[in-house]
Amino acid sequence: MISKLNLDEKTVELCHKSAQKVVSDVLRDVEGKTTFSIERAIVRLLGVDGVNEFDHPYPNLLIEHVNENGGINDGVSYWLGNAVIHTGKPPQEIADAVVKGELSLFDLPMAEHAEIREKMFSMAQECLDTLKKFHVSRSKFADKFPEIPQPYIYVLTATGSVYEDVVHGLAVAEHGGDIVAVIRSTAQSLYDFVPYGATEEGFGGTFATQENFRIMRKSLDEWAEKNNKYMMLSSFCSGLCMPEIAVMGVIEGLDNMVNDALYGILYRDINMVRTLVDQQFSRKVNGFFGITINTGEDNYPRTSDSPSTPASIVASEMVNYHLAKNAGVAEKNMGLGNAFEIHPGVTNGFLYEWAQAQLTRDLFPGCPVKYMPPTKHMDGNLMRTHACDTLFNLVTVGTQQGIQTIGVPTEGIFTPHIHDRVLGLENTNYVFNFAKNFGDEIEFKQDGIIQGHAQSVLSEASEILMNMAENGLYKSIENRVFGNVSRREDEGKGQEGIVDKSDIYFNPFEELMKDDKDERCQFM
Repeated sequence: MISKLNLDEKTVELCHKSAQKVVSDVLRDVEGKTTFSIERAIVRLLGVDGVNEFDHPYPNLLIEHVNENGGINDGVSYWLGNAVIHTGKPPQEIADAVVKGELSLFDLPMAEHAEIREKMFSMAQECLDTLKKFHVSRSKFADKFPEIPQPYIYVLTATGSVYEDVVHGLAVAEHGGDIVAVIRSTAQSLYDFVPYGATEEGFGGTFATQENFRIMRKSLDEWAEKNNKYMMLSSFCSGLCMPEIAVMGVIEGLDNMVNDALYGILYRDINMVRTLVDQQFSRKVNGFFGITINTGEDNYPRTSDSPSTPASIVASEMVNYHLAKNAGVAEKNMGLGNAFEIHPGVTNGFLYEWAQAQLTRDLFPGCPVKYMPPTKHMDGNLMRTHACDTLFNLVTVGTQQGIQTIGVPTEGIFTPHIHDRVLGLENTNYVFNFAKNFGDEIEFKQDGIIQGHAQSVLSEASEILMNMAENGLYKSIENRVFGNVSRREDEGKGQEGIVDKSDIYFNPFEELMKDDKDERCQFM
């Protein structure tokens, strides 16, 4: 039996076994595929960056060159490695020559395949060694400051302008936040390229660019030095450029990234094969460098009022857990998603919320569960919203969630102002301190509402996962298992970016990170 919920161990084990079967089938299906974004991530890791006079990114232009000449199935590593051997130039200079029309990778004589592999693996290892040193130095920098206890207080901010985001981020730091999460601009998930440089416009968020990451990281580090508290930085790593954004986050020292296997499929209508191929490599990058990922199960109750939604959340968490584990993400870096979203008019809704939070916490004891505040039923009544957020904060500290996004009184009215977030932070810090050890002091009534609800949800989740293991993830998504949203395997955006690997394909970073698994996750 597990914890206070009196859960059946055999049912828990069955859930994990079913999820492992689902994940095994998915990974076998995508094993022979890469994507344009993964190939662009490879050249970004090798230092290729910049844009031409039309603001088209060099990584895109280089991969387009390989694709248009019929070489994409062999992978960019093959063609770029051959060019390095014959020109003696580094990847950035080669990309510059290709973009300017001064060089075609396909006009060069071909070296032996073994020589090309050796050259690329040597360069990739050098890049990984440099990044490892950087992350070791960042870990030492963070260790200078007092340890931050969980739950980490995670505050969303994004104005569209990275420079205004700095102002908001520093306000979050001043008022007790632990993680500044810069929401990515709404449309960016459907961009099949990464914008370049600092940006000052964005709808519903700020563009995720490497320069924007650098600016935010620098400002938070400077604040940390002055105030003796390390501030974590988060951004969104999803959409059509998931692998590239993961790489940019690693290069610029982010601590946390929203990286979900299903969100882009369900809520952005991105082709499910494209998303699952991309997420696997992006999670390998995040996992290797110890960046905590957040998953998106908190969205399901916002698009579905089905009685099975709580169970589908658990089923999705199981699938996300095993996908992340397979990619090398340590449990301590898996921020599995959950949300406080029952209508406030439901009798004993607080007990059901507690049961769901405790269930997630107990099923994944090694993971810092990411808990999201009430938003769906918040209608502009500031006082009721503030009261709901207070109860949410109590559940968070009482069930020992790992990462908590704060609620704000003006939820459902407009994008919060700084002072709205300050009120949310004050509420959170008050409850976290006032009820710090509350969860350690309470037990649940045998066969009472909390235990009964948790056991029922777990039982239904096991049925969902068994059906999923039989029918497969793709068919389950088509059948609206998650969030009452249906998608098909042969539909969705980004299909043209899926590539079947040839017999000579190789990705040196993927192979090196796999072989170097003993080193992973030791930086943070």
